[in-house]
Amino acid sequence: MSDTSTSSVSSVPCDHHRSEELMLREETVQEVLARLARGERIKTMARELGVDRKTVKRWRRQGHWQPRQGRARPRGVAPYLEQLTQRGPEVGWNAVVLHRELQGLGFTGGGQQVRRAIRPWRAEARWAAVATIRYETGPGEQAQVDFGELKIWIGAHRERVHLFVMTLGYSRRLWVRAYLHERLSAVLDGHERAFRHFGGVPLTCLYDNPRTLVLGRRERDVRWHPVFEDFVRYYGVTPRACWPYRARTKGKVESGVKYVKRNALAGRRFVSWDALNAWLEEWASTVADHRIHGTTHERPIERFARETLTPLGARTPYRYERERIRRVPTDALVAIGAARYSVPVQYVGTTVTVQETTTHYEIFQGTACIARHAKAPRHTVVMDRAHYQGLLRPGGATPTGGPPLWDPAYQPMGEVMVRDLARYAAVAEAGGGA
Repeated sequence: MSDTSTSSVSSVPCDHHRSEELMLREETVQEVLARLARGERIKTMARELGVDRKTVKRWRRQGHWQPRQGRARPRGVAPYLEQLTQRGPEVGWNAVVLHRELQGLGFTGGGQQVRRAIRPWRAEARWAAVATIRYETGPGEQAQVDFGELKIWIGAHRERVHLFVMTLGYSRRLWVRAYLHERLSAVLDGHERAFRHFGGVPLTCLYDNPRTLVLGRRERDVRWHPVFEDFVRYYGVTPRACWPYRARTKGKVESGVKYVKRNALAGRRFVSWDALNAWLEEWASTVADHRIHGTTHERPIERFARETLTPLGARTPYRYERERIRRVPTDALVAIGAARYSVPVQYVGTTVTVQETTTHYEIFQGTACIARHAKAPRHTVVMDRAHYQGLLRPGGATPTGGPPLWDPAYQPMGEVMVRDLARYAAVAEAGGGA
C-alpha cells in the first residue's frame, strides 16, 4: 500500500505550502492515521508520502481530516493607503521618498511593502503620461500659440529665426511671422497681426508655459505677465497654459510649426527679413489655407467660413504704454533697449519721454512727439537725417570763415611801402649805398 501511495504523489511538486493543499485530501489523511495506528514511524511516513513531519503530527493531534483554514495576513501598509494615494502623485510615486515619510508617521515595515502597494498606481501614472485624448474645439472657441526655431539663410548670413505661429483650433487656419527673438514685444506683435489677419479673436488662447508670459504657478492658478494680461483683457481673450510637461495638449499648433518648417521654408533663402515675412504671408494665404488638412479632410479656408470669431470692430491696435525717461546726449541719439535712436538736434540736453508700442518707439518732449522709430535689433544705431538738418552740410567739413576782427592784442605793423624793383638793382651796382 505504501508503494502505491508513494507513486501516486511523486509526480506532484513537493512544496511545503502549495503541495499540502493539493495532496492532503481526506483519503490521504485516513491513510496517515491508519499507518500511525499501526505504529509506523512518522519520519518514514513523511518521506514516503512527501509531506512535512510537522503536518503528520498535526493530523495525529486532530485525529480526523479537516480542511485547513487560510489566514489573511494583515498588511502593515494598509493603514497608510490613503496617505499614499494623496502624497504619491506629488512625489512622482517615488517609493524611497514615500517610505521615508511613512516612517515618520509610524510605519515600521520595509520599502518593498511600499513598492508593492504603489505598483498599480505607478503603472496607471505611466500610461496616463503617454496617452493623449484628442480634444477638438468648436468654431471660434480656441487658438493655439507657439514659437518654432529655425536657421535660415538671409542674404550672406545664416540667421536664427523665431517663428510665431497661431493656429485656429476649429478651422486649422494659421498665421506665421518671423522674429529676431521671442521677447514680449514679439509675442504682442504676433498676436496683433494674427488677429488683424483673421479679422477677429477666439474665446481662448492656449500656450505652452512660455517664460515670457508665465511668471509662476500655484496649483491651478497661473501668474501671467501683467502687460500680456492687460493685452488679452483688451481683446477679450482668456489665456490658458498647458499643464507642465503636457505640451501634447497643444498638438494642433505644434503640427502647424512643423508644417511651416517643412513646407514653407525648406531649402529657401531670402534677401532680407522683410522678404522672408512677405513670403510667409503669401504662403499662408495661397498654400496653407487651401491644402486638404489631414485631420479635418477640409481646406482650412473653407472651415474658416464657419469660425465664429469675435469681430474686432472699430477696436484700434493695442497700445503698449511703457514709458521711459531719457536725457538727450550731444550726438542726439537716445539709448532705448540696447539700441540708439535719433531725435532733432535742437533737443540736445533736454529730457524726453519714450513710449513703447508693440512695434515702435515714440519720443516725446512734453506733449509733442519729436521722433518715431520702428524697433531695431540690439546694438544698432537708427538715424533720421532730417533730425540733423542745419548741422550736416554737403561737401564735407564746415567752412572756417575769415580771421578774427576784434582781437585787442592784435597790433597791425602799419602800411608797407612799395618800391620799384629797378631802384633795388641800381643800389646793388653802386656797391650797396642807399
